[in-house]
Amino acid sequence: MSSPQSPLRLVFTDLDGSLLDHQTYSYLDALPQLHALERLGIPLIPATSKTRVEIEFLRAELGNVHPFIVENGAAVFVPCGYFASQPDGMVERDGYWVRELAPGRDRWLDLLQMLYQEFPDEFDHFHRSGIDGIVRMTGLSRARAAEANRREYSEPVQWLGTPERRAQFLARLQDAGATVLEGGRFLSVAGDSDKGRALTWLREIYCHYRATEACHDLAVGDSRNDCAMLEAAETALVIRSPVHDPPALRRQEGVILSRDFGPAGWAEGVARWLAGQHSQTTQ
Repeated sequence: MSSPQSPLRLVFTDLDGSLLDHQTYSYLDALPQLHALERLGIPLIPATSKTRVEIEFLRAELGNVHPFIVENGAAVFVPCGYFASQPDGMVERDGYWVRELAPGRDRWLDLLQMLYQEFPDEFDHFHRSGIDGIVRMTGLSRARAAEANRREYSEPVQWLGTPERRAQFLARLQDAGATVLEGGRFLSVAGDSDKGRALTWLREIYCHYRATEACHDLAVGDSRNDCAMLEAAETALVIRSPVHDPPALRRQEGVILSRDFGPAGWAEGVARWLAGQHSQTTQ
């Protein structure tokens, strides 16, 4: 974390379409600003629809040792010992302190199985399609597809039917207690959680252990499922996408819109945010 003398600054980032390229999943264009955050001691906190295993793989590549938010805010994972003590409301598991904010995946698999009778061949999802189906839907390698299928709290769904039937499908999911978030490729079926609430909770934990109420945080995202996070942070960085329009936000102040796509837009926007942080500290 940042040193006690420095202001508390945090970066919460979506991955696919933001830090990672939408098609290749590369982060090479973002490396200069990733290194800049590391030099400045600013934690980079993934907040993504991805699974814990997928995030662990990326964190190992980047040498990232900070907390992370999985499956669209369903849970927060903090490496054991990261803070001075285990925060309230967390349990220890597999080397992490874990804060669960949503029910487990089995609940949503049972619901989707029931709805398949009503909407036959109109949707697919990771568990039903298996590794080969996930490869086909995502372009991931088989190994990465297996990681993507190791979900704990949510289920990605690919809609195949008409827009009219899609609206009916979403209504049935919501009536059964599911929350449906729209990402760049899939519908995420999960409990009543989102990245914004997970961000807010983790930010409060950081502030508690730093004994400060002041936090300058940046949230980065490109899709509708990032909106809650983009609304919750002090500054929102919206990454342009080659495949869909930028997500619509209620806020108008404190928003950076990238000019470029994916990790190049990520690097550009983070650089602009850091420049603004520097100008504030030198005034």
